[in-house]
Amino acid sequence: MVMLDCENDTTTREDLLVEISNILNTGLDRESLTILTKMLEQGVHPEALARVVLELDRALLDVREKEQKAASRGS
Repeated sequence: MVMLDCENDTTTREDLLVEISNILNTGLDRESLTILTKMLEQGVHPEALARVVLELDRALLDVREKEQKAASRGS
């Protein structure tokens, strides 16, 4: 019973984080939020983690831009 309560608490917490993430339009999915939460629980510095997430997001946007430019040249 205790294990089930822990699973319910975890699911409820994840659901809440997903809702907050969606409201704030972070672009993070459930899996990403779970990974980030676990990293924070392991002691990763929150501001450093936020900087890494933002940098990865910028890098992804750059890659997508380059792909779109390459695709438009090929058309």
